[in-house]
Amino acid sequence: MRKLALAHVLVSVAAFGLAAMMAVMQAMSRADLQLPARTADLYYLSVTAHGVLMGLVFTTFFIIGFGYVIVEKVTGRIVGKGLAWAGFWVALAGTLLATVAILSGRASVLYTFYPPMKAHPAFYIGAALLVVGSWAWAIVTLRSFHEWRKENPGRPAHVGLHGMVATAWLWLLCTLGVAVEVVVLLIPWSLGWVERIDPVLARTLFWYFGHPVVYFWLLPAYVAWYALLPRVAGGKLFSDKLTRMVFVLFLILSTPVGLHHQFVDPGIASQWKLFHAILTFGILFPSMVTAFTVIASLELGGRARGGRGLFGWIFRLPWGDPLFAAIALAMLTFATGGWGGAVNAAYGMNAMVHNTAWVQGHFHMTVGTASALTFMGLTYWLLPRLTGRELKFLPFAQVQPWLWFVGMCFFSIANHVTGLMGMPRRVYEASYGGAEQAQAWAPWTAVSAAGGVILFVSASCFGLVVVGTLLWGRRLSELPPIELAEPLEAPAEEGLFDRFGTWVTVAVVLVVIAYAIPLYQLLTLPRFGAPPQVPF
Repeated sequence: MRKLALAHVLVSVAAFGLAAMMAVMQAMSRADLQLPARTADLYYLSVTAHGVLMGLVFTTFFIIGFGYVIVEKVTGRIVGKGLAWAGFWVALAGTLLATVAILSGRASVLYTFYPPMKAHPAFYIGAALLVVGSWAWAIVTLRSFHEWRKENPGRPAHVGLHGMVATAWLWLLCTLGVAVEVVVLLIPWSLGWVERIDPVLARTLFWYFGHPVVYFWLLPAYVAWYALLPRVAGGKLFSDKLTRMVFVLFLILSTPVGLHHQFVDPGIASQWKLFHAILTFGILFPSMVTAFTVIASLELGGRARGGRGLFGWIFRLPWGDPLFAAIALAMLTFATGGWGGAVNAAYGMNAMVHNTAWVQGHFHMTVGTASALTFMGLTYWLLPRLTGRELKFLPFAQVQPWLWFVGMCFFSIANHVTGLMGMPRRVYEASYGGAEQAQAWAPWTAVSAAGGVILFVSASCFGLVVVGTLLWGRRLSELPPIELAEPLEAPAEEGLFDRFGTWVTVAVVLVVIAYAIPLYQLLTLPRFGAPPQVPF
């Protein structure tokens, strides 16, 4: 298992490094700094590379590697290692294929790859292979869980495994939309077999996947917050039952929310957009429960370490531990940015911020930190356990989460403000030819650029620690143990939230209710299609 998990983690780190280099150039470009070789073509290439590598490759490979660690720790084995390795190589081949297409300038279609912007077929084929390879992980996870349950009838699995099983089911459900879009619509169109494409249908299938993927990133982070953080803090998980409820709620509510990204799109009835908006507000609830449960768990740990008074326990927590600092700061940033999600989901207020810099500010402050910073902290925790080497350059690992936190505050708050001022996203030339309104954005884009530079310094510290550990880390006499948090009250037997068959059925039914009629209506409307466009 160690080699399997390490292979996935190293690919994720490589993708993160390349994506980070693209990001700092974008932040500086948006501030209208005249960088060497700055062109629109290079800008949109970098936006695509950053979004795809960070949002799809870094996250997917890391989640799979971390998932295998949790599964083996709880069940004692990985059922189907051959399939797991096959999935790795398929996903890696797809990643390389798509990355070459992007970096060669033949796939500057951004993270969302909306048609009628057309990429080279290699990009779409690579994306499809990445998804297929990840399905192998989901199948292996579910098989391992199934075998463990057969051997332990009626015994509840640890919440870490419970969360990973929910993640696997969520991934299998939500990727169906993007798989249909890519295989049925985009690949034949990019190969020239089909002359025109329906952009609204393609966007709808993308957002069937595009918002649930956020929870695919978040749930493994929550696994770390629930299953590792309380133990690192020196305490116990406050509530086992609330934790299981949170994972189940994410499973059933994550997928039927995509239409809130399409409030301004034609061809979709307003009542369905409103229905998705209501479900989007519903999914705020498990995150609020998480905030309560995790903070209560941290207070238990801080008081066990001798914390006194109303807030004294906070200062007793192990802030010098890179894993703890990364997760704690990720949670704080996520809570701050999460309130902006209520604006995005609101049927009326969404129109004010749609397609503005607000969106990128919100996205980076929430999942861009909640998941990414948690995964960086987990990398520090995983490396000694997977390589048998002591973490190298520990001071860099200790300061890196704080740099990320400060840089993200500068970057994201500035983007929230400029979004409210009307600054659009995805625009290469932010000065608008010297327009008066654009001049008002300039001080804030400078702050955003400064945040981008600080984030890049943080990412460089992360890369230095990883490479230094692999090359020069002192060999340990034995592997550090993988210790998971225990709850204050452990359940004696399986409960309502352990019945995955029931909850997966509920999730499927809710998806059918939310999408069957809107998709049917799109397919029955007069459809003329759009020819391909390659603007960059």
